[in-house]
Amino acid sequence: MKRPATLKRLARTKRGGLSLRLRKGEKREVRAQFAALCWKRDDDGKIRVCLVTSRMTQRWILPKGWPMADKTPSQAAAIEAWEEAGLVGIVSEHCLGVYSDRKVLPTRRLPVVVMVYPLEVTEEHDVFPEHTQRTRAWMSRRKAAKRVPDPLLAKIVREFDPST
Repeated sequence: MKRPATLKRLARTKRGGLSLRLRKGEKREVRAQFAALCWKRDDDGKIRVCLVTSRMTQRWILPKGWPMADKTPSQAAAIEAWEEAGLVGIVSEHCLGVYSDRKVLPTRRLPVVVMVYPLEVTEEHDVFPEHTQRTRAWMSRRKAAKRVPDPLLAKIVREFDPST
């Protein structure tokens, strides 16, 4: 599969941010993940956001993943948007909000705090690393807020305004 751009371009940001230094955590510690709220304007100028299905439960979620060494949180979110949804764009270093989740692993459930970063989509690809494992859908903010399982995430999605 051909990558649409270099990793540097995938993780292009509006402003520079600080990359992370990773350390090993205890198995029961709360972990952080970074999500991309991928958005674009349709032909009528209305905002649309992208949700993907999770691999195991097929719930509607934002593309999200673990911290990556030498990447800012927003860059990590942008990389996840490519891997899970086939979307490339300009990610903001501004965190829209935070919600809690539980990552279901084979042997346990891990508490996770998820930070959400907006990503304005400039490229959409049909073939991407997880295209056979996930479904991608564009919808209004209101409809997307109704489909995500977490009330705090629903509020972040519903209230998202790219002009602020």
